Amino acid sequence: MSAYDQPIDRIIFGDNQFFGINHMSQDKAQERAERFAKLENVMAVYDHAIDAGIDAIMLNSNDRAKGICDAFRANPAKYGHLKWYPSIPYPHKYAAMVNDKGMVGAVQEILFAKGAKSALGKMARGASAVLTLDPFKLMKMLIDEEMAIYDGLDTRVVFLQNIIVDLMLGYDVPDPFVAYCAYIRERYGAWPGLITQNLPFLRAKLEEWGIEGVVICASINKIGYLMSPGVPEYEALLATNDGSKYPVMAMSTLASGAVPAPEAYDYINRLNIQSVVFGASSPGNIKQTVSLIEPAAKEAAE
Repeated sequence: MSAYDQPIDRIIFGDNQFFGINHMSQDKAQERAERFAKLENVMAVYDHAIDAGIDAIMLNSNDRAKGICDAFRANPAKYGHLKWYPSIPYPHKYAAMVNDKGMVGAVQEILFAKGAKSALGKMARGASAVLTLDPFKLMKMLIDEEMAIYDGLDTRVVFLQNIIVDLMLGYDVPDPFVAYCAYIRERYGAWPGLITQNLPFLRAKLEEWGIEGVVICASINKIGYLMSPGVPEYEALLATNDGSKYPVMAMSTLASGAVPAPEAYDYINRLNIQSVVFGASSPGNIKQTVSLIEPAAKEAAE
């Protein structure tokens, strides 16, 4: 049975807290970036999350992801049961690579990341893609490059970041979405996932294009933070959404700290949402969040 044949997890542990991301406070973002510069501090928080009952992780393919995945792979007895929800790509990684090494240096960095033998295969595929002007071959090559970070881990969903999804959505062309979803299912046996800041529009386009079996991750909170066009449109969509065709994962449920956790999850638990991803760094906040989400998970399982 592939991951694509199984339901997604109700609670996912996210990663924003580790990488200096806080949309409301730059001071908090900087404090966390300094604290989690050490891998041991990152792994300690993951251990708190696992102790709280979480066994599913979302991790972006940024420049620290490989070290984190290596730490998990090094201890299969302790971490082998975990399920993974990668999000790709990390655009800043490529921008920084080009800025530091130039375009040619960046290409060499990608090609030789795993040695000369691996580079030959990548060069053959890349040359074929360029010669045939096939953007989908290039897309698959870049997906494989990003997903190499997660080799050997139990991947359930592969999310495409909203900076790519919403850009492609603006062109109103189904082909990139069809190709991405088909490749993730075929190559990785996982659910294709799309992150967006406009859930109603994306779901409507997927339905129009006949693309089903896609996990959609979007900001969902009671004050409309990072939700376009707004709360009423999201609530109307969720009320009629078929979660077996388009499972919905809520993120930014606390609106970056603007909504207290009990209030936030009282709202989330009343919506037709299949999964929640959240990030926290203290054991108390992790346990509290899990306890606030769990009742809905138990009801859904009954």
